[in-house]
Amino acid sequence: MFVSRRLVLASASPARLRLLRDAGFNPTVVVSGVDESSVDLADPWEHVQAVAELKALTVAKGDLAGSDSVVVGCDSMLLLDGELLGKPADEADAVARWHRMRGRTGVLLTGHCVVDAATGQVVQQVADTVVRFGAPSDAEIDAYVATGEPLRVAGAFTLDGRSAPFVDGIEGDAGNVIGLSLPLLRRLLAELGVEVTSLWR
Repeated sequence: MFVSRRLVLASASPARLRLLRDAGFNPTVVVSGVDESSVDLADPWEHVQAVAELKALTVAKGDLAGSDSVVVGCDSMLLLDGELLGKPADEADAVARWHRMRGRTGVLLTGHCVVDAATGQVVQQVADTVVRFGAPSDAEIDAYVATGEPLRVAGAFTLDGRSAPFVDGIEGDAGNVIGLSLPLLRRLLAELGVEVTSLWR
């Protein structure tokens, strides 16, 4: 039996919020404030899933989410050459990252965790999307990094911003690369007995 829940996004990501709003939701944003560096797991899939779970559970157990809410936590990182890459530390790091990524292929991993605050039930899964990077010139990389955008996003790139011309293609869910897989979210909500259309505004 499907029941209605209030949707809470445990993330400060404007891209995730925009994805949800464009898909008909109006989530309440409650930032978890967790220390992501406290999670350090060797397996990339387990790592992003653990961070997503930490975010969602922290918000679900807090006072701001509300007992009727369904809390969504996510964590995205780029897997390149066996190394997980989050947001670059600074502009120099972003430039070095793009020199390393150009002409290469990576996998964007996003851990998804959904918590029913009413029951404490937790469902989760990692979505992965293959990303084929183009070969921007040194000048293009410098100009892109100067915009500040890559400092705010996992992997130093995004499909919904200025770096879109530098991504030749993907294999998988584009939303996942931007920050959240809507098809996966629907499936996870269904596991909790929450029909996705019941959360539309």
